[in-house]
Amino acid sequence: MAIDVAALRRHFPSLSSGIAFFDGPAGTQTPRPVADAIADTLAGPLSNRGTGSPSELNAENAVAGFRAAYADFLGVPAEGVVHGRSATQLTYDFSRHLAKNWREGDEIVVSRLDHDANVRPWVQAAERAGMTVRWIDIDPETTELDLDSLALTERTRLVAVTAASNVLGTKPPIRRIADLAHDAGALVFVDGVHFAAHDLVDVPALGADFFVCSPYKFLGPHCGVLGASPALLETVEPDKLLPSPDAVPERFEFGTLPYEILAGATAAVNFLATLDPGTGGSRRDRLTNSLNSLHDHESALRARLEEGLGDAVTVHCRAADRTPTVLMGLGGREREAQRHLAERRIVAPAGSFYAHEVFAALKLEDPALRVGLAPYTSAEDVDRLLDGLSAFVC
Repeated sequence: MAIDVAALRRHFPSLSSGIAFFDGPAGTQTPRPVADAIADTLAGPLSNRGTGSPSELNAENAVAGFRAAYADFLGVPAEGVVHGRSATQLTYDFSRHLAKNWREGDEIVVSRLDHDANVRPWVQAAERAGMTVRWIDIDPETTELDLDSLALTERTRLVAVTAASNVLGTKPPIRRIADLAHDAGALVFVDGVHFAAHDLVDVPALGADFFVCSPYKFLGPHCGVLGASPALLETVEPDKLLPSPDAVPERFEFGTLPYEILAGATAAVNFLATLDPGTGGSRRDRLTNSLNSLHDHESALRARLEEGLGDAVTVHCRAADRTPTVLMGLGGREREAQRHLAERRIVAPAGSFYAHEVFAALKLEDPALRVGLAPYTSAEDVDRLLDGLSAFVC
């Protein structure tokens, strides 16, 4: 089967503006069911969690629904689902939690392919502990990770790596990296923010010990989610308030949870499961069918886009396996191109998008123009973008 894009687009109020949105890697548009779930939860009745009244039960159900939804989305137990304000916040939190057991002379490994949110928290934690930081480099010819540069020793405590670059789209061989890390006795922290917007996530199959994602990258509200084995989380001791829960995953969630945001994040997963549910089955089954169809849809549009780009545009993405995200250079005129497209009601931003190490490693000019495809992107949107770029470079 295939995604009915015309029917899908009717669920997005913002698309009635006539704007073509290619800024999905920074955050997608929101479908009406997600917005309704947020509003309905806020309208209540709503109290803090408990079982003594309908308002308390509504809060309790919002939390339970969120954990169940992201258990299905990530392939982890519900008790392994942690909410955070953002993936960056969760990564900083866990860098501090884990660093409590690190010692001078220990080592961590980070990647030059990553968004800075999966680099700087670890580098800073390592510096405070007196640890050595090792890097996985990028092959400039392929824009893929150079695994020959992956150095692991008996002192390696953690490998932090992205499942997909937010600017190049490159998808590294996470399972292979994880196996090597585990053989060395290290944990693996995977930034799945960009990956989860385009591919079915299976945290155990990836070999990730910790996996973070951001629902607002895949049609949901602004928050972050971490998935891990509950048994592993039991070994991690955060600093927390004395009266706050000690059970996992609650002990990693500081303060009152935003119940309306949790409800919206749950609605995003449910919506994704309807893109092309196939013959039905469990929510995980429907997500599998829908995200496989989404992959086909976005891959076809990426091919259409790249085939239509002229010689005046330099495409920086060359990995064999990558997401439908295209980073391009236009001879120093990227900001001008962004304004040109905006005047034609096309949103395609220019910048470096927190991919500091990528731009430095590949010696890319900042800014570059990034085009990202999303579930609601149509062939007509792609053609509008190509026409706009053609008018600009001519």
